[in-house]
Amino acid sequence: MALGVNAYAYFNSDKLALRAMHARPVSEAEQPAMYRIVRELATTARQPMPRLYVSPTQAPNAFATGRSTRHAAVCCTTGILGILNERELRAVLAHELSHVYNRDILISCVAGALASVISVVANLAMFAGMLGGGNNREGGNPLVALLLVLIGPIAAGVVKMAVSRSREYQADASGAQLTGDPLGLASALRKLDMGTRAAPLAPEPQLVPRRI
Repeated sequence: MALGVNAYAYFNSDKLALRAMHARPVSEAEQPAMYRIVRELATTARQPMPRLYVSPTQAPNAFATGRSTRHAAVCCTTGILGILNERELRAVLAHELSHVYNRDILISCVAGALASVISVVANLAMFAGMLGGGNNREGGNPLVALLLVLIGPIAAGVVKMAVSRSREYQADASGAQLTGDPLGLASALRKLDMGTRAAPLAPEPQLVPRRI
């Protein structure tokens, strides 16, 4: 089941993310700067032009999603478009596109599946320890079972967090290399930190993914 869920998320990552943010596709006439920046970045990276979307929320955020460069989509919120200048927006979009170019969607799904498998194995080992085994007439060791209950989720969480952080650092490096302007990303991150505190992305009903 875990592998099936992660496979579904991989092949439908773009649809799920865009639906969750209620994003709508935008034309070049509506967002000329966004189109110009993304087209230049895609050309520099020798990659196809992704689809562009805007999400109607004031929380400053941007993301790129899609299982491959041919299925990629880039989304910006109205909040981030309002607080970043063109140089900063270029740096942020380069960072997000780097997630697609670096195959981070696939890596994240593999990490999620691995974490799920670790949890399942830990649970199976826990039940085996509780039931005992072999010729152990006294049954399993409850302390061992308790440790397995605790270690499974912790190990799974560590795997997911380690992969997530490493991919973010790699996207920073790849994005800076793509633009040749690492200071632009640093400036954007300062604004985003302040903007997120002022307008956090709260779990409002209109921004919560609808159940399928």
